[in-house]
Amino acid sequence: MNESNGVIRDARKLGVPKMLILGLQHMFAMFGATILVPILVNSYFVDACGEGPTRGLTVAVTLFCAGFGTLLFHVCTKFKVPAFLGSSFAFLSGFSTVAHLDTGMYATMSVNDKAAYACGGVVVAGLLYLVLALIIRLVGVKRVMRFLPPVVTGPVIICIGLSLAGSAINNASTNWFLALVALAVIIVFNIWGKGMFKIIPILMGVMISYVVALLMTMAGMTNPDGSAILNFSAIATSGWVGVPPLQICKFDVTAILVMAPIAIATMMEHVGDMSAISATVGENFIANPGLHRTLLGDGLATSMAGFLGGPANTTYGENTGVLELSRVHDPRVIRIAAVFAIIVSFIPKVSAIISTMPSAIIGGVSFMLYGMISAIGVRNVVENKVDLTKSRNLIIAGVIFVCGLGFSSGITFTVGGTPITLTALAIAAIAGILLNMILPGNDYEFGVNETGDENRGIHA
Repeated sequence: MNESNGVIRDARKLGVPKMLILGLQHMFAMFGATILVPILVNSYFVDACGEGPTRGLTVAVTLFCAGFGTLLFHVCTKFKVPAFLGSSFAFLSGFSTVAHLDTGMYATMSVNDKAAYACGGVVVAGLLYLVLALIIRLVGVKRVMRFLPPVVTGPVIICIGLSLAGSAINNASTNWFLALVALAVIIVFNIWGKGMFKIIPILMGVMISYVVALLMTMAGMTNPDGSAILNFSAIATSGWVGVPPLQICKFDVTAILVMAPIAIATMMEHVGDMSAISATVGENFIANPGLHRTLLGDGLATSMAGFLGGPANTTYGENTGVLELSRVHDPRVIRIAAVFAIIVSFIPKVSAIISTMPSAIIGGVSFMLYGMISAIGVRNVVENKVDLTKSRNLIIAGVIFVCGLGFSSGITFTVGGTPITLTALAIAAIAGILLNMILPGNDYEFGVNETGDENRGIHA
């Protein structure tokens, strides 16, 4: 345990039972957002084709790819970075585009084949990560990071959290009482909790609010819109053991041109996530094990997921929020969560039970997690002593905020007849990087100013 701030960097001193509980907490933190991606993708294919894919892009496949991808990421990063890789929302527009393709060979294509070709595009997108990783490896991280000073990454991190705020509100609004119960429990355990309970506030919030939801259901209560608080219908029809319905991807230029360019956005987000994780745990992950290794791990995990028919992976801000709240920064805990995700993917019954989690509870938990991400971005700016009295810094930060929060639907443009969408976060990151390059007065050097770089993990 770190004597200065109570941070636990080696969870083994807590014992195996507590480590397992901490891993379970991280799995619950990522679960809602991760399974939401295949649910949304399924809706796109239902809308376009009248049915959803039966192989690949299912909850079970998604959980398997998230768990295996996380372990692959940890191998690539020398087991140093406490990051969980879950499903990426950035590729949703790409999946929607492929689902609605109705010309050429796509006109009569089955829904499973369409999904396979979309996943082929995800594989290529992941390979683009490897190209950037190679560039960084050849020219050095300092040259690359000169274009990513705290005045850029800090506001981008803030936007990552704030851009998710709408999702938290939408989920919470399905039942504000349950959402507030979850939020209140998290706050109580985080502030006044003792011992083990203090480092698992998220898990306690999920469990206690779920029990409340169960009691409300037993009492005959419903959500304000009349829908059931808990729906157990899927549990009865689910088996105890089952292999995830994996599907090998297929490749086509059209699908690749739709999916692969989205990697531009996700790679920018990756840098912001690595800065956020570094800021949270006080380690220099961008320099050690190196940004090239984290990009390599993220890219290989994404390509692996696409190859097996799953959605693209990305480092998850939800789990960064858990790191901040629990004060347990040991990557072993993340790997335990990854193993849990893989195990659950082979147990349809457990997947069905967990998927009954009310959206309101996910919303209440998200209130805390998404807010923590933005707070980390604020801390990144403050502790790096970014001088906002300078016009260039104000301009860069202001443009990032407006782009990151204003372009809610992103920007769509056409390349070779194929629509390509850049997400708001990608636009914000690109705008910040370009302004930092163009505007005079950039005196930032990565890793030189130990005081100014402290929150990015640079220590003597």
